[in-house]
Amino acid sequence: MESHRHYHPYVPKDLNLPDYVPVLLSQSTILSVYGISSLLVVSFIWILSGRFPKISKTERSLMCWWVFTGLTHMVLEGYFVFSPEFYKEKTPCYLAEVWKEYSKGDSRYAARDAGVVAVEGITAVLEGPACLIAAYAIATRKSYSDILQVAISLGQLYGTAVYFVTSLLEGDNFATSQYYYYAYYVFANSFWVFVPTLIVVRCWKKICAAMPVPQKKKNKTR
Repeated sequence: MESHRHYHPYVPKDLNLPDYVPVLLSQSTILSVYGISSLLVVSFIWILSGRFPKISKTERSLMCWWVFTGLTHMVLEGYFVFSPEFYKEKTPCYLAEVWKEYSKGDSRYAARDAGVVAVEGITAVLEGPACLIAAYAIATRKSYSDILQVAISLGQLYGTAVYFVTSLLEGDNFATSQYYYYAYYVFANSFWVFVPTLIVVRCWKKICAAMPVPQKKKNKTR
């Protein structure tokens, strides 16, 4: 007996998603919950970071970023990686609804594209916890703080590059409309291009400034 099917909004239209259940929550609800949750996390970390001595506002902002992006990787992306049939969810599970909605901007998520799953898996399992360690390193002024931030940021940039390049190589036609393409695929992912780039530049300058420059010995003239 064939599985009962629903029409889905994704591209291509012949994408096989047996037992697909349409998005149950509205777009405004999904985005509002994500926005408010993110704001609460950032606000909490900003207040908490103020209790640590000798922490600049820039470092406090970096702590907010690392906790925000770490939880995003671990919770949101982690759910995607370990929930291959999220599109079948019949109850309004928020995390499943997020990926049903986001798939309108990139249907490779609903289709469980191998490249996307691999990138998201590495991001959720390795980079997510590392982001939280980076926030801790900043707060406690660990010597490895800048190096760790560079490593994670380069990993984020590499993952984002692979994400975009593989889409281009496969035709870059996975969005339901131009609106979802630019709102979800382009804009939502742009933060993981600009912020890691700025962090790499900042930490690189700090590391270079901390390294002693060898002085050339002058030969004594008689």
